[in-house]
Amino acid sequence: MTTPDLSSKRDASTCTDVVPVSPAAANTEPVKRRRFMLPVALAAVVAALLAIGIVPRLHAGTALTQQVDAQRELTVETVTPARAPVSQELLLPGSVMPYADASIYARTSGYIQHWYADIGTKVKAGQTLADIETPELDAQLKQARADEATAKANYAFANSTAQRWQTMLKTQSVSQQDTDAKTSDSEAKRAALQAAQANVARLAEMVSYEKVTAPFDGVVTIRNVDVGALVTSGGSPGLAGMPGELFHIEQTGRLRIFVNVPQDDASNIPVGTQVYLTTQQYPGRRFTATVARTADAIDPVSRTLRVEVDVDNHNGALMPGAYAQVHLALRTAHPALELPVSALLFRPDGVTVAVVGQNDTVQLKTVTIGRDFGTYVEVATGVDATDRVINNPGDAISSGEAVRIAALHR
Repeated sequence: MTTPDLSSKRDASTCTDVVPVSPAAANTEPVKRRRFMLPVALAAVVAALLAIGIVPRLHAGTALTQQVDAQRELTVETVTPARAPVSQELLLPGSVMPYADASIYARTSGYIQHWYADIGTKVKAGQTLADIETPELDAQLKQARADEATAKANYAFANSTAQRWQTMLKTQSVSQQDTDAKTSDSEAKRAALQAAQANVARLAEMVSYEKVTAPFDGVVTIRNVDVGALVTSGGSPGLAGMPGELFHIEQTGRLRIFVNVPQDDASNIPVGTQVYLTTQQYPGRRFTATVARTADAIDPVSRTLRVEVDVDNHNGALMPGAYAQVHLALRTAHPALELPVSALLFRPDGVTVAVVGQNDTVQLKTVTIGRDFGTYVEVATGVDATDRVINNPGDAISSGEAVRIAALHR
């Protein structure tokens, strides 16, 4: 039995619609399309590379041209001179000293019998600090008083005798020569009495120095004596290592502060100027003080004026010998103009400033510096209140140079 050929039937029925195509003809069209796209892609890549390299160069060239055009004229900022302040604070270091201090020495020789004040003791004027035992001096005083009594008796007898002889001379009972002799003897006895009285007064004064007293109100800062120590009248001490002074007293109720004011500011500190003090141990605290006196002469070595400032210290806050900062308020009747320090130019011919003149060109003016305020300085001469002064000028700036003002502010 024979099987029917179905494929031949299908080919016969569709022979009018299907056209046979060879493999070579089928691959021709995609190849042509790829050959056309390759040059286009290469051209696009080349264009992109050119754009990446050329466009920045064009922008850079444009920016450089603009920068060169801008640098042809210097751009500056200007400030206008303003009136300087009337008052200026001058800060100087000061040394705090007691208003009065004294070294107490023995005025008479002897042994310390007792002492009454140690260091830190506040004493009053005339208060006894120590007693000195002087038996030899006491004996000398007794002898001097006995001599005074003898001289007084001798003078009384000689004086009465001279008066009797003067009476008898009137009746010619005695001669003139004998009367003169009696009168002369009376005068001699009176002189001897006066000498004896002076010696008694001297020794009595020396005996009074047996009590060592305070010369003024103050505080005892040094005590160099003890009971039984030998002291001499202003001479060598009696204990090893003693400097000779018995006590040292300082008056701390009122203190002196000495400062050295520079010559430039010396004329601006009259007596009575109000100042205040600051110290490290009292941060933020101010102590009101007053200029009490000045030396009225410049020290030729330091070129400064010695100024004394007095401060009330009854509360004992400040201590003598401490370091303090003195704030002086300097006042001037005719303040000049001021400029920032950044506007100054230091040239060989002096300090100058650059001013924007007519047609926006630079003019250099020589100025004179007055007071120094730190970031600002007073310009005594050389500028006017209407000048446009260049701030932060370059060192190479020159007169006649054209500039462009960026901003005008104070």
